[in-house]
Amino acid sequence: MQNEKLWTFCKIAVGLLIILTFSPLVTPAGVHEPSFMGMPYTLWVGIVVAFLLVGITWLGTRVHPGREE
Repeated sequence: MQNEKLWTFCKIAVGLLIILTFSPLVTPAGVHEPSFMGMPYTLWVGIVVAFLLVGITWLGTRVHPGREE
């Protein structure tokens, strides 16, 4: 039961990250400011999203319903 809830969380979290990534919050049109350590905001957010996706994927491999087979 716990694995099913975590699996559902993984699916919803990935869906929300995909929507957020392509929203104007992350990819504003024609804007490269502000920057952090010489890299644009969009790049930093992309790096954070990539790390989050890797973490959710790792969790998903641990709680996938078909793992026990």
